[in-house]
Amino acid sequence: MGMQFMSIRPVFRGAFDRANEALGFDLKSLCLMGPDAELNDTLNTQPAIFTHSMAAFYMAEMSGELESPAFLAGHSLGELSAFCAAGAIAFEDGVKLARERGRLMKLAGERTPGSMAAVLGLDADTLSTICAETSAQHASTLGVVVANDNCPGQLVISGDKEAVAAAGVAARAKGAKRVLPLAVSIASHSPLMATIRADFAAVLADLPIVPAGVPVVGNTSVQPITHPDDIRTELTAQLTAPVRWTETIRFIHAQGVTNFVELGPKDVLVNMLKRTIDGAQFMAIG
Repeated sequence: MGMQFMSIRPVFRGAFDRANEALGFDLKSLCLMGPDAELNDTLNTQPAIFTHSMAAFYMAEMSGELESPAFLAGHSLGELSAFCAAGAIAFEDGVKLARERGRLMKLAGERTPGSMAAVLGLDADTLSTICAETSAQHASTLGVVVANDNCPGQLVISGDKEAVAAAGVAARAKGAKRVLPLAVSIASHSPLMATIRADFAAVLADLPIVPAGVPVVGNTSVQPITHPDDIRTELTAQLTAPVRWTETIRFIHAQGVTNFVELGPKDVLVNMLKRTIDGAQFMAIG
């Protein structure tokens, strides 16, 4: 992870050096050499992705490939790096926050294990209705919700294992092309994360946050956010609320934005964007 830039771009490597110092352990070596099982532990995955995204941001800034963005946005965990890139959260605070978010989400998964599944080929309204009906039928559980609206035809459901499985069956009956269970035990962006909301809100309350220099379009509000209080509200809310990514991208595009740059370890978001809007240019860095 990050190996292609680590040896040739000092600014990229420097972000991982700063992360190592802030966290007090060798995140850089873990990203480069594993072991995979340890890197894939959400406790480490979240600060690793945050650091890689910020390293790509610093690299793009220095190379001139990223000039004066009109808006920033981040998908789920990516909101942390978006607020950091906007100048609202210091890098060292951000990477420690990413690790604490991972720790708390892992704890929530241990307290109330759940599951997630990608649903392809259904619209968001139909799937939301399926989730509501399934949750009513499984009233003894915390149910199932649409957790991510990634792009047209690509949604993710999250919640109680039994309810997620039942919603998947119902989605196929309603015409879903595929339902793909995800290899996770953490039901992100669902009521199963409610047990950690207060703890995460307390961490955010103590975190130094300043007004963002660039508006960040929130996952849950789909509105530009700059004020520290709104940043704390957004980051807490998205633990249990859905990532409204399709709406986020369409909102930004409606403001006249036609150039989109993805910063991070893969180009997953670029592929989503291409299915969401027309008449725009896309580039992935990192």
